[in-house]
Amino acid sequence: MTASHPSRPESFARLDSTANLMNSIGNELAGQLRLVSPLGGRRPARPALVLVAHGSRDPRALQTVRALRDLIGELRPGLAVHLGHIELNEPLLPDTLAALGDTPAVLVPLLLSRGYHIKHDIPAMAATARVRAHVATPLGPHPLLVETLYDRLLEAGWPTPMDAATRRACAVVLAAAGSRDPDSATDTRRTARSLADRLGVPVVPAYASAATPTVPAAVRALAARGRHRVAIASYFTAPGRFATQCAEAAPWIAADPLGAHPAMARLVLQRYEESVTTRGATAA
Repeated sequence: MTASHPSRPESFARLDSTANLMNSIGNELAGQLRLVSPLGGRRPARPALVLVAHGSRDPRALQTVRALRDLIGELRPGLAVHLGHIELNEPLLPDTLAALGDTPAVLVPLLLSRGYHIKHDIPAMAATARVRAHVATPLGPHPLLVETLYDRLLEAGWPTPMDAATRRACAVVLAAAGSRDPDSATDTRRTARSLADRLGVPVVPAYASAATPTVPAAVRALAARGRHRVAIASYFTAPGRFATQCAEAAPWIAADPLGAHPAMARLVLQRYEESVTTRGATAA
């Protein structure tokens, strides 16, 4: 008599169950292997991104940098994004770094040029932190800043398209905080040249403090050259005392600060990735 065999549906069910079990084990093993470097040991954790804001007594500044932090988080889900201030607002940068525990960090300054904070203050705070922290380069100069400045001017009423007569009458003052460091002025001038190329009109850098020309002096100089429609481009990350003072000097239109613009969020992430690559930190 021929031996009986299990039915074909039951055989397929057992095979399918075995295949699912092997796939599950394989996926779990692959997940564990991703945490191990080729030389053995676990891969270092991906660095946290710490936004370093200056701080301001203007409550709008804190609201703006928080909004920028949230926008960055939306663009890069899963990346830990924190905020720390140099002064005036909480959390202060040393407190943010202390709260990270053993997680390494990349500090991305929300500053637009080289200067004392970039060269001294922030590196000193990073050096005294228990956590391993690297400082990224400042945001400027960069084409994404020019993109943001252009959009803010459009929002304020900058005319486009512009006929020849209007173009001859128009100019822009790029209003920045100012610094005694000559590298800061160099960086700001580069941004002004790039914005002038984008707009097709003169763009003059001017400063709220520590450098010349002042914004009112730049406006007067442009008027003396026949440029009577002068707009103020606010080269500040967020609202504050200096940004407000510069806007008040506008004879025509004044743009808002850079703020939580999508191009700003992309630029922050670019500076973060540049630092991760340069420092050899492990990518996710």
